Amino acid sequence: MSILLRHVIPPPHSVLYSTSEKSKLNFPSFRNPRFSFSSIKATAATPMASTTKKVLVPIANGTEPIEAVITIDVLRRGGADVTVASIEKQIRVDATYDVKLVADSHLSECSDAVFDLITLPGGIPGATNFKNCQLLEKLVKKQVEDGKLYAAVCASPAVAFGSWGLLNGLKATCHPFFMDELKSSGAITVESRVHEEGNVVTSRGPGTTMEFAVALVEKLFGKEKADEVSGPLVMRSNHGDEYSIKELNPMQWTFDNVPQVLVPIANGTEEMEAIIIIDILRRAKVNVVVASVEDSLEILASRKVKLEADVLLDEAAKLSYDLIVLPGGLGGAQAFAKSEKLVNMLKKQRESNRPYGAMCASPALVLEPHGLLKGKKATAFPAMCNKLSDPSEIENRVVVDGNLITSRGPGTTMEFALGIVEKLFGRDKALELAKPMLFTHP
Repeated sequence: MSILLRHVIPPPHSVLYSTSEKSKLNFPSFRNPRFSFSSIKATAATPMASTTKKVLVPIANGTEPIEAVITIDVLRRGGADVTVASIEKQIRVDATYDVKLVADSHLSECSDAVFDLITLPGGIPGATNFKNCQLLEKLVKKQVEDGKLYAAVCASPAVAFGSWGLLNGLKATCHPFFMDELKSSGAITVESRVHEEGNVVTSRGPGTTMEFAVALVEKLFGKEKADEVSGPLVMRSNHGDEYSIKELNPMQWTFDNVPQVLVPIANGTEEMEAIIIIDILRRAKVNVVVASVEDSLEILASRKVKLEADVLLDEAAKLSYDLIVLPGGLGGAQAFAKSEKLVNMLKKQRESNRPYGAMCASPALVLEPHGLLKGKKATAFPAMCNKLSDPSEIENRVVVDGNLITSRGPGTTMEFALGIVEKLFGRDKALELAKPMLFTHP
């Protein structure tokens, strides 16, 4: 099964999110989620007066889709004009975990453009493909020479930037597996989840990418904009610590052989939530079926990323599932709620006592009005919790009540997906996945 993501360049968006180097955020009241990163005072990278910032996000075969999509989504929330450019011969690239990404353009079309930031997602062999792309190397080196921002996450700081000699004598971080390679490139290695030094920002993996992306918003637009963007992301304040879920009425989630999970998508689905769920479940070797509730396989997600499903919902409905799980996004949740077929599938799932779940806007806009939360405890996106008939557990980031699992927003999606893995395979398996993703400390 595959999911195809297409990116189109949207107009600048106003964004949600809060945090800065030492701030704390206790949700759901949006006071201040904290992300922390190490920093050496920047000079040329001080935010300019201009509100329009142009950002280049290259993608390649083997790019990590969580890192690419979170970076694109959060920067667009901040108002950045993000161009997603393929370094391959085709505009479509084969990312990891059977995700297909379709860029806005080929990198060759960006060769004369000027960007305020060039930022590389990670993934292997994606980072190696970046390293071997002469045009990308030329563009990033010109970015450095011009005193402009450049950034990378996961394998890319070591494999791409390091091999190009761009981190010699600078402090930087990357995925733990590549720290020796980073050190051999002349960089001074640090283990910060996000490290900022002058005009370069580096980070460690999928589990640190949201913090990384918010740090980039702050570099481009300043702390006030980063705070505006970060709040509704519902990020953790204790990054790297083991996650926890609130479980009520425990029951065993059972399956035959390989779990079969349905992930519906629709116009307006939150792309970070959808991709994190799909990526993590596929890491756990779950058979994930992505189904469009629209008339076509391709949908336009909330931050103008186009996703292409494996099948239409009519086709998906012919099968039975061990779990049906809904990502959020306002438009997507509204479309789910209007889909009689999907609602009937969810009702049958509940009636047969098989697991189902939803997050962000979907618990409030899909499950609640269709009676799918009756007798259940749940949580949802903070601004939507007033629509839940039982708000007694809304402060929890992930709530499991028997065969139901719910969660809050983009910043809780990894906990949500890992909670599903935990219910299917046990906590040890979930932590085994969380550590190399750098969601928890390795």
